[in-house]
Amino acid sequence: MGKGDRKSRKGKITKGTYGNRRPHKANKAKEQTETKEAAK
Repeated sequence: MGKGDRKSRKGKITKGTYGNRRPHKANKAKEQTETKEAAK
């Protein structure tokens, strides 16, 4: 697992690709809404 590993975060950064391990944007707003709904 390192720069050459396409499935790891470092590998995706090196390769310049995105996926489940490295999403385009971190969904912090989505996480907050889910926790608020769960609290109700």
